[in-house]
Amino acid sequence: PDSLTENLNKPMYEFNTAEIATLRNHTETAIKALDLIRIVPNPYYGNSAYELSQLANLVKITNLPEMCTVTIYTLNGNMIKRMNKDNRETILEWDIKNTYGIPVASGVYIFHINAPNIGEKILKWFGVQRPQDLNAL
Repeated sequence: PDSLTENLNKPMYEFNTAEIATLRNHTETAIKALDLIRIVPNPYYGNSAYELSQLANLVKITNLPEMCTVTIYTLNGNMIKRMNKDNRETILEWDIKNTYGIPVASGVYIFHINAPNIGEKILKWFGVQRPQDLNAL
C-alpha cells in the first residue's frame, strides 16, 4: 500500500527532532548565549510598555542565564544597584532606582552581568527619566 491510501488520500510525512534537541549544561552554548542578553527598552524615553501605572518606571534585562548577578554602574564607576538571579526565569526587572529606592538620574549606565562558570557580559543603557505627574490620568 502507498502512503496516500494509508492516510485517506492525504499526504503522510515523517520527521525526527533528534538532531535539534535542546542542549542542557553545555558550556559552549551558554557562553554564546551571553551575546543574546539585552536591556529593553534601550534607549528608555520616560516610559515603556511594561509599565502598568503612571508612577511605574520599568526596564527588563532579558535572556539571562539561570544564575547570574547584574550590577549597574554610572559612567564614573559608582555602583547603583546589584541584583542576584537564581531561578529559571530568563528576565530581571529593574525599577530604574538605586539600592536605596531612589530614582536614578537620566543618562548612560553600564550593566555588568556575571554568570558563574559561564562568563561575563557588559552592556550600556541610556535612559531619560520623566518628571512625576501625580495629576495625570
